Amino acid sequence: MPCERKPMRYGHSEGHTEVCFDDSGKFIVTCGNDGDVRIWESLDDDDPKFITVGEKAYSLALKNGKLVTASSNNTVQIHTFPDGDPDGILTRFTTNATHVTFNSSGSKVAAGSSDFMVKVVEVSDSSRQKTLRGHEAPVLSVSFDPKDDFLASASCDGSVVVWNIEEQTQVISWPLLQKTNDVSNAKSLCRLAFQPAATKFLAVPVETKVHLYERGSWDHVSTLSDDLLSQPINVVTWSPCGRFLAAGCVGGLLAVWDVDSKLCVERQKHEKGFTVCGLAWHPSGSQIAYTDTEGCLGLLDGLSTSTPDTTNTNKQAPAKKLPKDYDDLFDDDDERPMDEGLSDTHSPAKKPVAREDEDEDEDFLIPSTGRVRNRGVILDDENSLDAGSLKLGQNKFDDDDDDAGSAVVPAARPPAAPRPVYEGPLPTPPQKAFQPGSTPAHLTHRFMMWNSVGIVRGYNDEQDNAIDVEFHDTAVHHAMHLTNSLGHTMADLSVEAVLLACPGTDELASKLQCLHFSSWDTNKEWMVDLPKGEDAKALCLGQGWAAVATSALMLRLFSIGGVQKEVFSLPGPVVCMAGHGEQLLVVYHRATGFDGEQALGVQLLQFSRRKTQLINGEPLPLSHKSHLSWLGFSAEGTPCYVDSEGVVRMLNRSLGNTWTPVCNTRETCKSKSDHYWVVGVHENPQQLRCIPCKGSRYPPTLPRPAVAILPFKLPLCQTTTEKGQMEEQFWRSVLFHNHYSFLSSSGYDVSEEAQNQSQKEQQELLMKMFALSCKLEREFRCVELAELMTQNVVTLAIRYASRSRRMALAQRLSEIALEKANQIQEEEPEEQEEEPDYSSIRRTPGYRQAELSGGRHRSRHHQEEEEEEQREEEPGEEEEDGGDEMEAEEATEAKKRVNPFAKEAGSPVKPSLTPIGKAGRANPFKVSGSGKASSSSGQPRVTNILDNMTASRKPAPLSGSAGRPSKTPVLKPLAPRPKTKTQSTLLQMASSKAANKKTQENTEPAADQQKQPDPSAPAPAPAPPAEETENQRPKTGFQLWLEENRKGIMADKPDLEETGVIREAMSRFRTLSAEERLTWTERVKGPAGEAELKKRKRAEGGGGGGAEEETAEADENSAKKKKSLDPSSKLSAFAFNKN
Repeated sequence: MPCERKPMRYGHSEGHTEVCFDDSGKFIVTCGNDGDVRIWESLDDDDPKFITVGEKAYSLALKNGKLVTASSNNTVQIHTFPDGDPDGILTRFTTNATHVTFNSSGSKVAAGSSDFMVKVVEVSDSSRQKTLRGHEAPVLSVSFDPKDDFLASASCDGSVVVWNIEEQTQVISWPLLQKTNDVSNAKSLCRLAFQPAATKFLAVPVETKVHLYERGSWDHVSTLSDDLLSQPINVVTWSPCGRFLAAGCVGGLLAVWDVDSKLCVERQKHEKGFTVCGLAWHPSGSQIAYTDTEGCLGLLDGLSTSTPDTTNTNKQAPAKKLPKDYDDLFDDDDERPMDEGLSDTHSPAKKPVAREDEDEDEDFLIPSTGRVRNRGVILDDENSLDAGSLKLGQNKFDDDDDDAGSAVVPAARPPAAPRPVYEGPLPTPPQKAFQPGSTPAHLTHRFMMWNSVGIVRGYNDEQDNAIDVEFHDTAVHHAMHLTNSLGHTMADLSVEAVLLACPGTDELASKLQCLHFSSWDTNKEWMVDLPKGEDAKALCLGQGWAAVATSALMLRLFSIGGVQKEVFSLPGPVVCMAGHGEQLLVVYHRATGFDGEQALGVQLLQFSRRKTQLINGEPLPLSHKSHLSWLGFSAEGTPCYVDSEGVVRMLNRSLGNTWTPVCNTRETCKSKSDHYWVVGVHENPQQLRCIPCKGSRYPPTLPRPAVAILPFKLPLCQTTTEKGQMEEQFWRSVLFHNHYSFLSSSGYDVSEEAQNQSQKEQQELLMKMFALSCKLEREFRCVELAELMTQNVVTLAIRYASRSRRMALAQRLSEIALEKANQIQEEEPEEQEEEPDYSSIRRTPGYRQAELSGGRHRSRHHQEEEEEEQREEEPGEEEEDGGDEMEAEEATEAKKRVNPFAKEAGSPVKPSLTPIGKAGRANPFKVSGSGKASSSSGQPRVTNILDNMTASRKPAPLSGSAGRPSKTPVLKPLAPRPKTKTQSTLLQMASSKAANKKTQENTEPAADQQKQPDPSAPAPAPAPPAEETENQRPKTGFQLWLEENRKGIMADKPDLEETGVIREAMSRFRTLSAEERLTWTERVKGPAGEAELKKRKRAEGGGGGGAEEETAEADENSAKKKKSLDPSSKLSAFAFNKN
């Protein structure tokens, strides 16, 4: 292939320069670092036309009179050619585009960018574009498949990927290149290229060779190489006929291969040895234009790519023709210093190889050097053949059998039968192990860990190889600067320690290093060498322990001080791990995924006193064709993870350890190329803490990224409607408060107030949904909602249903209320037995103090709720007349979160708030020495007292006398616990103002008396006068009945204790008819009761609907033997007071 290297000329300022020919071959077009595109009529053109496209031009492509350029203003622009008029912006990136190329027809442009994206844009309509995501570093080059099905791209993340353009998916990815963090640092631009005419191969420059991959099967079929290529190949390009491949190297070498024969048929050296960064064939195939990194333009002229296509049918053709062709190939090749061993005349004499059969081998000649030109052919695989086995100028191997002239000529192969092609799903490359909260390891400045404790940054550049540790709360520890002499690539951070690990090398073992900064001794650091051949792949820290997963599929546990603990095997290669308190979460590959899916498994272990495995190798659900991108725990200890599609999932312990999607970060992204990088999850308040990344998947270390907070939202249907919104809020509240039960069962302190608040919020939402369903006349749905309510909220629902004239619904709800009351009654004995055990659970000092004192069994929140309940317990008339007010308030409920059942400000009864002294409120459930139970309920029920009372065999310190043993068994309220929160009874509609006022008057002096501290008690306790004050007069019909019938009960059952007497009395009192019980109640009320009866008659005389409702409810009560609420336990879970 004779050719002439023309002298180079200055084209652009120093820096990356690219070149191409126009369609006709009339112009050479270049772009460079000066931001100009120059149009040369020939190499000697001293006044080329130029178009300024920006401050810098990174790449250009030209077809069909359209010139496309990638410039420094992050755009891909179009200009007309050759006029150079601007024709609009094709697409934009968040950083500069690095390479642009046309497809074969010129209808589409592909562009790769430093923001890791590849875009394919229609030239005629730039709004029609496809974005290919998946690279983890800047894109080096892109190339269209001539049939427009595929696109190949190379990236600084080390991968070469083939994409299916239509489906925007990766077909295959090869890890071929060295990883870097930027195009400017890449050893090679890796300008890959598809073969134009035959469309059989994809050529990829890899180090000093060119790999050829077969289109379709994507098998690596052969390698083109040459002995003289000692530096990486930067760019490759095919001749227009598709038979020859030219390559330009970093050291300035240019080489041309005949792809059929795998022979290097042309070599040229850059005159100054500069890196070749642009290469283009003339459309005729006779010239190659090239540019270097100094901005110069050169030309190889006189290339001959048209060789006669000699086939086997043409064997009788004159034998001298091929040697002539052979001369053409190497004619001008001999005056260069790189051709060693040539004859002195510089025109190599050709001598035939020793042979037996003249006819067959006459055309097989080699130069007089005695060796074939291509010194670099290496038999890489079964498809690479030695030069001796090829006939130059022929497209096919010689089929004749006996070739004694050369031992390396193989016997001709018969045409192979087409082998069956596998067309099933393709396996997905398994995801590599990573540390959650870290950025890729190939970056020079990176986050090694960002979590709720702090940030670990790694620096690895010319000046420094170091690790910086910074704490969000400097009270934990001051910032640290560590030299990274061991080359640590993994880190984790907790409030106790920093854990680091480095991979092993041939000489050194993989090391685990821990800086235990919270240690009280002077040695705060320890290090462990892993066994030879075993590399750390993932690590994490928990409370008092550290874990490392290794390449040997093992998980090793250490104490925080460096004691080796348990070791166990993992079912597959680890992907990542996370630790929190006593919990360890491990995700690993359980199998090979197919069609872009990852098959991951998850294990959750708990290292409490009894080490347990909570999740045993269940499959980890991921979005379609996505991979895991973050794994961790919420601040409250619930496992969570995020996939590459931005879906956040959280463990739902109450639904058999299933995973619930709680947020989709992609919904809040403005652009497809934007992402959120998650750093933490909080359940209370509900916050997803993450860093917005514009145009990339992870943030840069500088400037310090700002953390954004995203809300959670369950993917329920129709969340735009009021019903859908309330359903979403309710189930989200349920899910996000599951951690309370887990923490309390694990022995942690739980905020009673927050727990009560969450339950109140849920019941409030249920009541709103109930009201909405009533308005929509969905009574069956109302009953379904009532099943989820607590008993006292069902009571409110009954009241609401009655006022809405839905008697059938009220009847069904009353059955549900009865069931719930019975359930509570059944649970009560179990709870009383369990109670002593709870004293062993760790509690806050305040909780323990309150429990010992016996005075403050309720938190302040609880007391406020009870006061609110007393305020709500209004006379029957108020309840009847207040229906309209209630309905009006229901209408404004959505706007204001107020109690829809509270009385208006103008209510005639102004309840006086009981002052809360040191000893808390008077105990309305106190039993005096005479055994009379005090209660303020209109009508009692079996569980009225027992719901809130503990067994008499309770330990002495918990009794009311603050540590002094009591001779008579005294009934006391249980310490507040989540279970008992929901206990209550049906509302009694017929309570009166007078009784209510009396209750308040009596409790007020009681509280005042309780203010006087008892010096003998460890904490203030109620004084005996309070009991007398409370019990000066029985407050309920039941108590009156009990006084008169106590002797009869004691006579029947003399062996009963006080608790037993009360139980027996309750069961007997329930057998009375409703009228008899009402009579006892009226006897208690005295004159006020008579006034109430008159009001009742007046209401009946007026024919008011309220009286009918009342009667209906009274009938229900008698039929079902309902139990009613006493004011202090009613609505304890549904107090809407906002004070």
